[in-house]
Amino acid sequence: MMTMEKIVYRPARDELAYTFGGRMPVAHVRSGDILEVFTEDCFGGLVRGPADFPSQVCRMPYLNPVSGPFFVEDAEPGDTLAIHLASIVPARDWGVSSTFPHFGALTSTSHTATLQPPLEERVWVYDIDRQAGIVRFQATETDHTVDLPLEAMIGTIGVAPGGMQARPTIVPDTHGGNLDTPQLRAGTTLYLGVNVHGAMLALGDGHARQGEGEACGVGVEIATTTTLAIEVIKGEPTGWPRLETDNSIMSIGCARPLEDAYRIAHHDMVGWVGALTGLETLDAYQLVSQAGRAPIGNVCDPNYTVLAAVDKALLPAPASAYAGVHDRLRQLAVGLG
Repeated sequence: MMTMEKIVYRPARDELAYTFGGRMPVAHVRSGDILEVFTEDCFGGLVRGPADFPSQVCRMPYLNPVSGPFFVEDAEPGDTLAIHLASIVPARDWGVSSTFPHFGALTSTSHTATLQPPLEERVWVYDIDRQAGIVRFQATETDHTVDLPLEAMIGTIGVAPGGMQARPTIVPDTHGGNLDTPQLRAGTTLYLGVNVHGAMLALGDGHARQGEGEACGVGVEIATTTTLAIEVIKGEPTGWPRLETDNSIMSIGCARPLEDAYRIAHHDMVGWVGALTGLETLDAYQLVSQAGRAPIGNVCDPNYTVLAAVDKALLPAPASAYAGVHDRLRQLAVGLG
């Protein structure tokens, strides 16, 4: 039986990290521990109003800060770290979004070079009503407003990559990172392969909500108080990030071009379905082809993110993923109230 300790961490501004890897741990945690972590928004809290253009108030490469890393006792290369997101609560009653020159899916970039002028830089401020569960969009050029559901998520979460690497927090890859999928919400368990002694978990970049694909490259960016439960799964590697909810399993692929991210996610899902159900590879491929979903995480970051998702109810008598760790951690989170 796991023993539980609750660790509360609120970083000072100079303690925020901008890479996965290459950092000393801020705290040590163990399987079964609960972490309550304050995370800053992708702008480090510096964009607060329409006049705060990110290009002027932020300094590259100090964007997309994460809190951590946390050294996870007994986590070794070849293990898997399970992270259950118990709750994600906006830390302020406002969030921001923006457009940038040379950034986003619908503008020219340094790698998609065109002769059109750069996109205008603009900031949107969203009011957040945590009690009502509302995020309010206000157009900047007209008086149009619309209330959108508050669906808080963590955009960036990961472990240290292998090979003595330090990867910028804006990059998604096998170690996790800037995955930017709305599926990383409360109630979801994330599985990450451990690459270094202690795993070195870190997280940040909360969004009050985000559309699939994050078309402009920026969600409704918020600071959060995020509570999560962790467990080390010994001797079971995980090649690409995976997610599990009460109803679904999901594999994540990160790459450019977008179709390669799609292929990675679906290759992993076919293998995972086969392992859980005993289906032969082509039978699993056929089932995933007809029953699967492919939500897009982002199409703007240095790598793109695509998910392959399958409802558990459609799998023939599946075994519990990772020996039921999602249910264990969910019950642990329920015990927190």
